[in-house]
Amino acid sequence: MEVSYHLQARIVEDKGKIEEKSAFLGRFIIATNELNAEKLSSQEMLANYKEQKCVERGFRFLKDSSFMTSSFFLKKQERIIALGMVMCLCLLVYTIAQRQIRKRLKETGKTVPSQTGKPTQKPSLKWIFQIFEGVHVLLKKTNVQRIEIVLNLKPVHFYILATLGSSLEKIYAST
Repeated sequence: MEVSYHLQARIVEDKGKIEEKSAFLGRFIIATNELNAEKLSSQEMLANYKEQKCVERGFRFLKDSSFMTSSFFLKKQERIIALGMVMCLCLLVYTIAQRQIRKRLKETGKTVPSQTGKPTQKPSLKWIFQIFEGVHVLLKKTNVQRIEIVLNLKPVHFYILATLGSSLEKIYAST
């Protein structure tokens, strides 16, 4: 004896349930001291809030082992506060430099190789630093002059420097 079942179904959209779920998931509570909507609209405030992921990513960078914060042991509150200030300043410089690199790549339409070798216009500054690992400056002093020679520059380094502008090319130019 063989038993078989056949099911026939029809999917019906329940707009009430969808609106109920959307209303629950679509709310943000954001506080600000700026009460003038002309200076800061709700949409701008929400956009700024959502951009915090960039800041969170930056603090993840500060916790990264390559930043070596775990090697510091501080007891005095003043020193802990000073280290926090230095780390935040480093994060600010890091973020500005990364933004400038990405902006310049977008303006010029150029790309740099990513970690996987694919072209990207949005490299992390950490990746750019890794590309420049192994580039060194040799200082040669004589009685008369001091000569700086940049070692281990490869074509990818020259390409990145040319893309980022003449001011950076000058820094890496051997004299």
